[in-house]
Amino acid sequence: MLLGQYRQKVDEKGRLNFPAKFREEMGESFYVTCWLDECLIALPAARFEQIRQQLRSGSLVKNRALRRMIFSGAVQAVPDKQGRIMLPPELRAHAGITTEAVVTGADDYAEIWSPDGWSAMNESMRSGPMAQAMEELEL
Repeated sequence: MLLGQYRQKVDEKGRLNFPAKFREEMGESFYVTCWLDECLIALPAARFEQIRQQLRSGSLVKNRALRRMIFSGAVQAVPDKQGRIMLPPELRAHAGITTEAVVTGADDYAEIWSPDGWSAMNESMRSGPMAQAMEELEL
């Protein structure tokens, strides 16, 4: 299970030190792609394959926008010996990531945010949407 949040530097080449605890869960290689809320998602290879199969089993026409979003920007991430992964310029631009990123755990996947994006999302969720979601789950 991926838990917690880690503020990490992004170097001039676009390399991000992916948290060691997350690397253990993600495996030797995993996938990073554009996600909702102007962030990136990092998925273990098996989970990425499950999503791929779900999209393939549905209508090509109905799923086209989602397929575009997920697959057009996807990269296979293979951490180097220092635990860094490469984030291409297009992915960094999507999430507004420049010199720092916040890597957050979300159970079976991770999200990668710009620090400002992460702060703004947290602020917006503290109001109605979070309380409503918790109520729906009867927490």
